[in-house]
Amino acid sequence: MNNEKMNQIIDEAYENYVNHWGDPIDPVNFELYTRLDLHPDKRLFTKKEFINKCKTNPEFSETWGLRIEERELSDEERLDWMKKNKSKVILPMRDPNVLLEFSIDEFFRPYGVPTKLITITYNGTKIESYE
Repeated sequence: MNNEKMNQIIDEAYENYVNHWGDPIDPVNFELYTRLDLHPDKRLFTKKEFINKCKTNPEFSETWGLRIEERELSDEERLDWMKKNKSKVILPMRDPNVLLEFSIDEFFRPYGVPTKLITITYNGTKIESYE
C-alpha cells in the first residue's frame, strides 16, 4: 500500500516539475529555475533523474517540495520490525545443540526483513516504507 502511495506522490511531484519548471521564482525579477532545474544538457530531468536529484540535492528538493530520505536500518530496528511483524515470519525448527554460525543478514534474508527505511514528504504528506 505504501509503495503505491509513494509512487503516486512522486508522480504528482514530477508532474508539477514538468508543468512548472520554467515559471518565475520571483515574478518581479523573473529569476528562472533553470539554474537548478535543467539537466546539464539543457533539458528537463527524466523522472528517474528527478528522484535522484531530490535525494541528493537539498536545494532542488526544497524547490519542488519533495523530500526523499533513505537510511539503512540498524540490526536492532530490523529485530524490532521482525517482532512487530512476527505473524509474517515463521522461524525454522533447529536442533538447539547445534551451534549455528551466520551473519545477521543471513539470518534476516529468508524472512523478508527490510534493510532500509524510505521516507517521502510532499505537500505535508509523509509516507514511510520499508525495503
